[in-house]
Amino acid sequence: MSVENDARFWDRTSANYAKTAISDRAGYQRTLDRTRALLRPDHRVLELGCGTGTTALLLAGEVNSYLGTDISGAMIAIAEEKAAATLIPALAFRIATAETLVSEGIRFNAVLGFNYLHLVRDVPATLQAIHALLAPDGLFVSKTPCLGDMNPLIRLALLPAMQALKMAPHASAFSAEELKQLITAAGFEILAVESHATKGKDNRPYIAARRK
Repeated sequence: MSVENDARFWDRTSANYAKTAISDRAGYQRTLDRTRALLRPDHRVLELGCGTGTTALLLAGEVNSYLGTDISGAMIAIAEEKAAATLIPALAFRIATAETLVSEGIRFNAVLGFNYLHLVRDVPATLQAIHALLAPDGLFVSKTPCLGDMNPLIRLALLPAMQALKMAPHASAFSAEELKQLITAAGFEILAVESHATKGKDNRPYIAARRK
C-alpha cells in the first residue's frame, strides 16, 4: 500500500462518504465552536484532510483565507461543487498534503486536522511539516481517532483484514498519550486536550497546540 493507494481508496468511497451523516452532531458542534474561538478574522487557515469540505464550509467565512486540502481528487471535486453554491471568497480547495505544501513557502496562522493524523503514513514527518507550515506562535488543532486506545481486536484483527480486502485505508495506531508526545516532540506546546463526544466513549481527543 502507498499514498497513491490511499488516494484511490478515498476516490472510490467519496460519493458514499459525502452522503454519510455525522454520528455525533452535538460533539461535532462542540468542535466547531471550540475551533471558532481559536480563530481570528485575520487568520490564514489550512485544513488537512478536508474530505468533501463540510467543516471548511462552516469555518471559512470567519477568517481571512481558508485552504482545504486532501489527497483525494474525487473528495476535492465534491468540496468544490459544494463551495460553488455558497460563494465564500476566502475559501479554496486543492489536492495536496502538508509535505507538498512546505516547499511552496506558504505560512498559515492555523492548521486544522480533523480525523486526519491517524490516516497519514509517517506521523512524525507530517507533524514536522505542519510545524514548518505555521507562522511563529501559529496554532495546530487536531481531533483524530486514537486506535491504540480502542479494542485490540479492532486494530490487530478487524482493521488488517479490511485493509487486505481493500475495504480500509492505511491507519496508524497510537494512543492519546503517544499522540501528545508526538505533537510535543515536533516542536509544539499543547494548550488543551478535550473530549467533545456526547455519545459513548471518546477515543478522539481534541488537541490544540501552539508552534514554539
